Amino acid sequence: MTPVIAIDGPSGSGKGTIARRVAAALGFHLLDSGALYRLVALAGARHRLAPDDEAGHAEVARTLDVEFGVDAAGDEWVLLEGDDVTRAIRTERAGAEASRVAAMPPVRTALLVRQHGFARSPGLVADGRDMGTVVFPGAPLKIYLTASAEERARRRHKQLKEKGLTVNIADLSQEIRERDLRDSSRPVAPLRPAEDAIILDSTELGIEQVVDQVLGHARSRLSQR
Repeated sequence: MTPVIAIDGPSGSGKGTIARRVAAALGFHLLDSGALYRLVALAGARHRLAPDDEAGHAEVARTLDVEFGVDAAGDEWVLLEGDDVTRAIRTERAGAEASRVAAMPPVRTALLVRQHGFARSPGLVADGRDMGTVVFPGAPLKIYLTASAEERARRRHKQLKEKGLTVNIADLSQEIRERDLRDSSRPVAPLRPAEDAIILDSTELGIEQVVDQVLGHARSRLSQR
């Protein structure tokens, strides 16, 4: 069986960066499940679907024409129907729209098969909000990465400033709290740690410290298999 490391957590917890670094260190494949939901929402808007059209968004999820890749500098790129949407799917609005479509059961069902397809040799690091609870419940290592809402807002503010975007940190903090509530209270696959997950609070930790901790757990768990 292909080893899977499931990394879940709320928006802004840094799980995407951690997952990429852990996957690179182990030579594993990477699944960014959040990007899939952002792409479904963006494609739905492009096809002029009503925001509450669950059947339409599920069909988009099943037929999504998307490509993922990394350029020579190590930065990701994403194509949707041949168009570069790398920056478009990383906006705050895209995140909110992803949260909306992620609450649609038919969309989750349609994407589940795609997500399972990422699990192939030599292993997979899966980044999302229900990787350890729903998508890969049998994963030998499950990490639930979190941080305070204030710290997550600060990190996001820094990222956006580096991209030349101007945002209010108080507004970001409020958006993060609202998204946390929405994601944790949705009836389908709510955001929560798996019962056997290792909960890692990164509020006071740097990226390298978190990566080192996750790699330590990974090497310990995978060596036992």
